[in-house]
Amino acid sequence: MSITNMPKTTTVDDAPSISRTLARAFDDDPMMRWFFPDDTSREATLGRYFATIFTRQYVHHGVCERTESAAAFWVAPEAQAKAVPDADTIQELQNILGDRAPLFRDAVETAAKHTPQEPHWYLALIGADPAAQGQGHGAALLRSGLAKADAAGLPAYLESSKPSNLPFYEHFGFTVRAEVRLPGGGPVLWGMWREPRHPADA
Repeated sequence: MSITNMPKTTTVDDAPSISRTLARAFDDDPMMRWFFPDDTSREATLGRYFATIFTRQYVHHGVCERTESAAAFWVAPEAQAKAVPDADTIQELQNILGDRAPLFRDAVETAAKHTPQEPHWYLALIGADPAAQGQGHGAALLRSGLAKADAAGLPAYLESSKPSNLPFYEHFGFTVRAEVRLPGGGPVLWGMWREPRHPADA
């Protein structure tokens, strides 16, 4: 593993670089394109969106790691009740989303109905700058989070709206558990589950 894709724990000071990386990573994501349909403003708006959820939610209640070109936000089961947006965060997200805010709210509520109830590590998001994709950044972050889940003897769960990403996650042991069409003409969201592995199985 090169020094550039060695996972490091994030701090609030990493927000500008992380939000830029994730804005580029999710520019072609079907769900993000649905929430942010304007091609001319999407990167800037996505940057605000990711900076908001990182600084207000995940850096405080999640396990957030980064490399030089990627970032991942995980939430352990004991923190999942806290890692939800408070009223100020919801207002900020509504300001960012504008008239797409109701679609966003409905999508979050729909996805939540399919979230597994048993304790698990939740991969809230993972993304690599397209300029660095294929260099192992996302894989390094995924392995790091899965190692923590495995050490706790717990499964992991994620959601993806990008079909081309499913084989990547399947390579790491995830299987599709749910296929959800988001309301309002939204994209399909795949819920993926991975049972814990013992070190000898990894």
